[in-house]
Amino acid sequence: MLKKRLTLEQNRAMWGVIFCVPLMLGLVMLFILPLIQSFRFSLSSIELVEGGFSVMYEGFENFNSLFTSNADYPRALTESVVNMVVNVPIIIIFSLFAAVLLNQKFRGRTIARAIFFLPVILASSAIANLDISSFVGGAVASSGGGDGGGNLMQSFELKKMLLESGISPLLVDYVTGAVDRIYEIISSSGVQILIFLAGLQSISPSLYEASRIEGATGYEIFWKVTFPMLTPLVLTNMVYSIIDSFSHNNINQLISETAFRTFDFGLSAAMSWIYFAVVGIILLLSTWLMSRKVFYYD
Repeated sequence: MLKKRLTLEQNRAMWGVIFCVPLMLGLVMLFILPLIQSFRFSLSSIELVEGGFSVMYEGFENFNSLFTSNADYPRALTESVVNMVVNVPIIIIFSLFAAVLLNQKFRGRTIARAIFFLPVILASSAIANLDISSFVGGAVASSGGGDGGGNLMQSFELKKMLLESGISPLLVDYVTGAVDRIYEIISSSGVQILIFLAGLQSISPSLYEASRIEGATGYEIFWKVTFPMLTPLVLTNMVYSIIDSFSHNNINQLISETAFRTFDFGLSAAMSWIYFAVVGIILLLSTWLMSRKVFYYD
């Protein structure tokens, strides 16, 4: 009895499943099972005993205690969300501005691009251990008079000038706050600049030629051609910036210290799950809002 041979489509599907099996096994063993175990720990109190640990079910007691008897976690969570809301728009705007400048033709363009990517290298774990930000901050403070008074005076003068020009105080506080965090913003913009730069170079020159033939100015070309073509990358960079901002803040250190210093693994797991839920909700809302404005060119 002859075996029925597989069609080309069935053969491709079979090999696709074979190649996906290691990924699915890794997803289940390294992500799904630890995730379920973490949720189980968040609903329990864990005590270290000889030969391992004992798990006692406590319900949602760990979650309740975070907002009733823990003063550090709500504050750290609020600070991380506020910093994300403040920093991410500035990072996106600065990255786009820097990418547009670096996309121009000028001498030393390669060196300039390498310099703008340096913050990514400086932010690596090996370099971060050298505490570059403290060194740079100390150098800036010393150049401003030894105690940072020069920087404070410049920030005050900028704020006064903007307020006198009739700009809203809320916007003035936002702008001056961005100036004060310029090192943090530049350090977090390296990858985003590269993504925008790759997107700028992928835009067809014929679109710009057609715009110039129609008499469009450089300002109109940017807002009618360049920016709409980059909106998918704005969404990509926004998601990346949100994740990056949440992965480097004090709340991660608080969760780690709760687990490995005070050995309260149940409370630490509850902190992680609330943090995970907050990040997930912010990502869903921001992606949903931004995706409505994204332009896809066919």
